[in-house]
Amino acid sequence: MNRTCISLYGAIIYIFMICGFLASCKSDKTENKEKGFPQFHSENKTTDISAVKNSLDFVPAAKVVTPGVVHIKTLYQQSRGSGNFLPGYGGDNTPSIGSGSGVIISNDGYIATNNHVIENAIQIEVIFADRRTFTAKLIGRDPSTDLALLKVDAKDLPLVVLGNSDDVEVGQWVLAVGYPFSLNTTVTAGIVSAKGRSIGIINSNSPASPQTNTAIESFIQTDAAINPGNSGGALVDLNGRLIGINTAIASLTGSYAGYAFAIPVNLAKKILDDLKEFGVVKRGLLGVSFPAPSVEEQFLKRQGINPGSVKGVYITGIQKGSAADAAGLREGDIIQSIDGADLYSSAEFSERIARHRPGDKVELKYLRDGKSKYTSATLKGEEQVLASNAPPVTELYDRLGAIFSPLTPALKERYNIDGGMLVTQVRTGGFFDQIGIPPGTIIVYINGKIVNSTADINKALIAALNSRVQILGIAPDGSRIAFNFSLGT
Repeated sequence: MNRTCISLYGAIIYIFMICGFLASCKSDKTENKEKGFPQFHSENKTTDISAVKNSLDFVPAAKVVTPGVVHIKTLYQQSRGSGNFLPGYGGDNTPSIGSGSGVIISNDGYIATNNHVIENAIQIEVIFADRRTFTAKLIGRDPSTDLALLKVDAKDLPLVVLGNSDDVEVGQWVLAVGYPFSLNTTVTAGIVSAKGRSIGIINSNSPASPQTNTAIESFIQTDAAINPGNSGGALVDLNGRLIGINTAIASLTGSYAGYAFAIPVNLAKKILDDLKEFGVVKRGLLGVSFPAPSVEEQFLKRQGINPGSVKGVYITGIQKGSAADAAGLREGDIIQSIDGADLYSSAEFSERIARHRPGDKVELKYLRDGKSKYTSATLKGEEQVLASNAPPVTELYDRLGAIFSPLTPALKERYNIDGGMLVTQVRTGGFFDQIGIPPGTIIVYINGKIVNSTADINKALIAALNSRVQILGIAPDGSRIAFNFSLGT
């Protein structure tokens, strides 16, 4: 990101993308009735996962995991300038090489990693634990979840068994396996600190990212030590089963400072299966709007609602012609569960929906007027929803409840920015009013793209239908601000 974008974060704690490495193992032989990459079972001809005991002895799990960890080296035509903002690993004047990690998830050479590890690379090299080196082919990538799928021409590889992230509990022990700082395989231990975390990192720092920010974040948070070099690495339980792909750290320095974040494997499996089968991700959409996790409490308070009374996801809008519309959902409903799984945050809600393809049916429990109700919804594809629900720009502006004008040269010079739009009016009851964006605020970026005109704002809003919008700007007092909200999921 350029210097202007970096300046927007001010004293805000940086959430840094990280680079890593993964693991392998062998499991009990269980019949595989699922499509896609194997889960809870697979073959490894060198180790037996049944030997792993659920105790505080980390050695067995480390032994079965590390053979499936690979080191990923990437080559770039010029400075990366995207996605990876760790000191010495990205931004201005970066070298033409990068380093990360990957997880072998099939015996025939499929490897999972982070999108930001391989984004814009012109060559991807994979180094195995036994020092064999392969040139990898990019099968597909998904910026919305920060996942990518690679393939190497090799057989009978060790792999990491996919576990079940839904079974993960706060407080349980986990291991992180990776290549921090390009060291050899490194294993660290910690506990699961939280689940369903949304930290606003995916696509947030990359000006090269698509204008639409459909980021899906419901991270597993851990205190296992993770550093630059761990991205794409493994988070495993004490049985050596993969429960997450290490992706980000919360840090002021760019190195480990107590917390790291991993993509849940149940979400990753769906994304990776799609990339293998289609080369792209097929997303099923419900078609509802809701406050982003970072502003949810503030939003509810402004509506006169006690946040503690909302057990689920508060719906702020229903898209016409969507699956939610057909299922009879309304604005003000509180969705409490999906397919019997209770919801405690909008991050969990987004993840549960993101596990489905168009045409999948989901069972919903929701609260309306204090009474529990049930319905089912058949999810639609993005093209279907956009075709039946393409609101005019005026309607999108009405949702925001704001009027904008271009910045004067004096304001640009005062804040040392190259562009932006000034909020001149805020309508009572509009979204800007609800989340507390006052007149005088400067909107500099929408979903990673700088805005210099109403046309830029129009494009950003239209592109962000069925996704999350991130606004980076400057408050009237000069402080840097960031807001996230959804136009639909």
